[in-house]
Amino acid sequence: MRPAQYLRETLAYAATRRGHDRHDREVATSLTMTADDLDLPPGLELTWLGVAGVSLAYEGTRILIDPYVTRAPVGDLLRRRVVRPDATLLDRFVPTADAILLGHTHFDHALDAPAIARRDGCTVFGGTSAAHLMGLHGLADRAVTVEPHRVHEVGPFEFRFVPSVHSKLVLGRSVPSAGEITCEHLDGLTSQAYCCGQVWGIHISVAGRTFYHQGSADLLDDELRAAEVDYFLCGIAGRQVTERYLPRILPRLSPRQVIVMHQDDFLRPLDATPGFAFGVDVAGFPDEVAAVTRDVGVGVLPLLEPLRGS
Repeated sequence: MRPAQYLRETLAYAATRRGHDRHDREVATSLTMTADDLDLPPGLELTWLGVAGVSLAYEGTRILIDPYVTRAPVGDLLRRRVVRPDATLLDRFVPTADAILLGHTHFDHALDAPAIARRDGCTVFGGTSAAHLMGLHGLADRAVTVEPHRVHEVGPFEFRFVPSVHSKLVLGRSVPSAGEITCEHLDGLTSQAYCCGQVWGIHISVAGRTFYHQGSADLLDDELRAAEVDYFLCGIAGRQVTERYLPRILPRLSPRQVIVMHQDDFLRPLDATPGFAFGVDVAGFPDEVAAVTRDVGVGVLPLLEPLRGS
């Protein structure tokens, strides 16, 4: 999308945002899934933590992907204040984990990971920026810098990291806070210092089911190979600025279910009335999927409500 067109559409959306949010809420409510809708195998538990955050638990082992519940206030972001994990919110909303997987290191994906790792004694898997972030917190020994497509095992879970890219959210031309985290001290970790780092899609296998987590709406087509999955955990924010995103990724994954993620307003506290990210257009997403294939379901997970197969 050309920058001028992107700017026009952004301004038009802003002028009618209240109506868009109302429609998004209606559609999201109609798409909300139950455990029966998901057809999870007995004992497998899936929870949406908000934003791109996911908890998966099976046979006493739990992994988290991009957990972020601190929800730094917009004032701190605008004033470039240091943002820190909120231990009270982590204890309230995030269950004990055995591993954390990070798809990239923007603050709304990675800010809470070191505090959870310290609390639970678990390992954080991700790129070099994730390892650097863990080192800043004195937790370098808890970080694993992943290699493309290498299979890792934690309990009954197998997972591998697939090289990917972030959607170009800045006027459709660039990635916000691109590059690697270079901050040298914790007191320099503003939201802007949480640079994107390497971006990954994450392929997970457990209990005879497969998941693919894509926290940002873009991909490297040639890297996504032999990846057919049951559940596509699909970050939908920014898809409008990625050329043919769904026509490119859906045939490669052939999912049974597309699960909407990263649609919520992550500047709003978790205990406030949920809102939607600017321009996310949840209402239009099912039709976009149907234009590619009608053989896949589209659903939204209830926030912070564990869904468990029985």
